[in-house]
Amino acid sequence: MSFYRWDGEDLLLACHLQPKASTDAFAGLHGDRLKIRLSAPPLEGRANAQLLVFLAAAFGVSKSQVSLEAGQQSRQKRVRIHQPRQLPAELGITAQGH
Repeated sequence: MSFYRWDGEDLLLACHLQPKASTDAFAGLHGDRLKIRLSAPPLEGRANAQLLVFLAAAFGVSKSQVSLEAGQQSRQKRVRIHQPRQLPAELGITAQGH
């Protein structure tokens, strides 16, 4: 299973977070999930908020187009990106329908 799938025009990502990292970055795979390092601590929703901002910038969309669908209190998350405008090359995500 891949860490992503398309749902119509939306991209769903299965993520594994590593909060309190030195920088925000994609960090390869963790099992069948995309590992993402975030500098924010896992307190009071800060890591979740930073995740949405990081993914919005990476996929060329506004923060309102990124939503956390599952895993609010977990390192394992499912995120929906509505109509991503760009696909980060390092992730190897193929465009919808290809």
